[in-house]
Amino acid sequence: MSFSMPRNVPSFDNPQRQYENTAWGSSGRSRFPDSGNGYANGASEKIGGMFGTKGGLPMYKDKPYNYSASRRKPWFRRKRVLAGIGLSLLGLLYWLGILSPAGDVSRISGKGEKSTWNMFSRPQSRIDWDERRERVKNAFTLSWGAYEKYAWGYDEYHPISKDGRQMVPNGMGWIIVDALDTLMLMNLTTQINHARQWISTNLTYDQDHDVNTFETTIRMLGGLLSAHYLSTTFPDMAPIPGIQGSSGEDLYLEKASDLADRLMGAYDSESGVPYASVNLHTGKGIVSHQDGGASSTAEATSLQLEMKYLAKLTGEKNYWDKAEKVMQVVDDNAMEDGLLPIFIYADRGTFRDNNIRLGSRGDSYYEYLIKQYLQTSKQEPIYSEMWDQALAGVRKHLITYSQPSNLTVLGERPMGLQGALAPKMDHLVCFMPGTIALGATGGRTVAEAKLGASWSKQQEEEMELAKQLMKTCWGMYLDTPTGLAPEITHFEIYDPPKMMDDGVLQSPDVLSHSADAEWRKDYVIKPADAHNLQRPETVESLFYMWRITGDELYREWGWEMFQSFMKHTAADGDAGFTSIDDVTVIPTSKRDNMESFWLAETLKYFYLLFGPTDILPLTDIVLNTEAHPFPRFELGKLFSTGWQRRPRDRSGKVLPVAREALGKEGGDGKADPQVKVQTVQVVATPATVGDKSTLIQKTDVAGAA
Repeated sequence: MSFSMPRNVPSFDNPQRQYENTAWGSSGRSRFPDSGNGYANGASEKIGGMFGTKGGLPMYKDKPYNYSASRRKPWFRRKRVLAGIGLSLLGLLYWLGILSPAGDVSRISGKGEKSTWNMFSRPQSRIDWDERRERVKNAFTLSWGAYEKYAWGYDEYHPISKDGRQMVPNGMGWIIVDALDTLMLMNLTTQINHARQWISTNLTYDQDHDVNTFETTIRMLGGLLSAHYLSTTFPDMAPIPGIQGSSGEDLYLEKASDLADRLMGAYDSESGVPYASVNLHTGKGIVSHQDGGASSTAEATSLQLEMKYLAKLTGEKNYWDKAEKVMQVVDDNAMEDGLLPIFIYADRGTFRDNNIRLGSRGDSYYEYLIKQYLQTSKQEPIYSEMWDQALAGVRKHLITYSQPSNLTVLGERPMGLQGALAPKMDHLVCFMPGTIALGATGGRTVAEAKLGASWSKQQEEEMELAKQLMKTCWGMYLDTPTGLAPEITHFEIYDPPKMMDDGVLQSPDVLSHSADAEWRKDYVIKPADAHNLQRPETVESLFYMWRITGDELYREWGWEMFQSFMKHTAADGDAGFTSIDDVTVIPTSKRDNMESFWLAETLKYFYLLFGPTDILPLTDIVLNTEAHPFPRFELGKLFSTGWQRRPRDRSGKVLPVAREALGKEGGDGKADPQVKVQTVQVVATPATVGDKSTLIQKTDVAGAA
């Protein structure tokens, strides 16, 4: 999930948010001449009949079914009848899930019920997913080709005006670097060589300009690190001419290290929480120009995957320590049930206000908890514990139900956990279904995970929650005339709200496509929130849900979404695709901006969703919040978890004795050697962490009675 930067992004108080806007200059050049573009005049022709023209694929392929008259002998007729009965029985067993690949996984349905979708969607082998994946690749090459032709080297691309804009005087490679690993995954050799040449000859981060710490880390640092990972681990993936197998290719790592060194100044706050921005030339951190000077919680806590991987690659422990310190400071605030306000002061390390949500400003903190645990091969259980606590808090305080259809809604608490629930979901929240499923199985399929001794009722409930939230996010798309989701969706809910903690409610098995379907009454789209920025969160979760459950229903939803993007966001001629103003109006009004995450995330997730499961297996990698893949690794001798959680009671509150004892910590953050911290296991209430026990710590102070 990504904030749109530097423009066309949701605010946290209104639909628009402003980042630092500066004047831009051109750099680099396009590999296309001014005349003769070589592209089809229309996006539909380029993609291959996406809008119903010749060659378009139907949603389903019908199989002819009839029997001709027969004069065969009665014994043969009886045999054929028996064969038919046998085949019908096999089909019934397949429908019930006994013979199906994902037979042990319930469909998107209410608890204890099985969706009739199963009956009609089983002939999936007749769908050519390779062809659909090729359509995604065509959409990417059209988008990339338009950028190359009209805005090469610029940080922004405007498909309607067909020009670009820089974010810093000489450019940061915002689009080029962010899309590197997508180019590699699609094996676009010519384009990757062009990109690499620009990075080698034009890209410099020694520029006297301030940049957003978070966005630069996840997009630029993340993009360079993932390009290094793919080019060295999979040398046949878009190989570089003149460099055999691409092994030993250090360009991306060198650029990443240089950039990371320039970002380090952002962490030089009194608390260790990074400043919102940093000057790339001076390395000086800069306090946020808004929000009372507070940094975004999500931004401060979504830098760890990148810094830890870079530390592992280079052996430079400083990257690790800086990023890890942030997690300690945040957790030491001991917020109730693991749910954090969305602003934190960098100088003090304390939170501002009580606004709690998993949308903008809050989202990727939760995402990076479980991914940090998986990144280091489950050798840092502290992050799994934090994830479990936070997810239990989400279920207790934020999950409610819409009415009349009882769809699962992940709401907000603008005034804190004791304040009223706001029935509102940013599109950004739709990262959560996939992340919940990832946390439940660790990246394995459900079938594989169930064979393990650790599978429990808690994991079953988490998978069911993931499925229900996924259905709600899908409904955001299905509910609009364009088939595209708005930036923010509101819901009709019960008064008072019916919370998941009070009991799970049943929703429709399948959301009907009918224009007058009752479930549509649950969704509310306000005019200020109706824009679409080409965001990836829903297709991201569809990708995870498909990989983990094996249910091709998620691929079908993805295909419908992809078709809608192709139909309603295409710019004229060969200019690619753009954000749009209103998903409720056809024809759509174009916003004249192609987000970098359209190439880095949205199209990448579509490509992976329609592709084979052995490409970037979830058991081997973690994807950062910009969809850049990093390998999982073991801690080794150099790295370890350099902090421990403060002792807490069953509700997660820090114990008074712990505050006094751990207050003796030195400036290096290490506890007083006379304070002994012992981990003990207690059984928590189901409302807190399901049926799974949780770990708390017991503190013994030397000399205490």
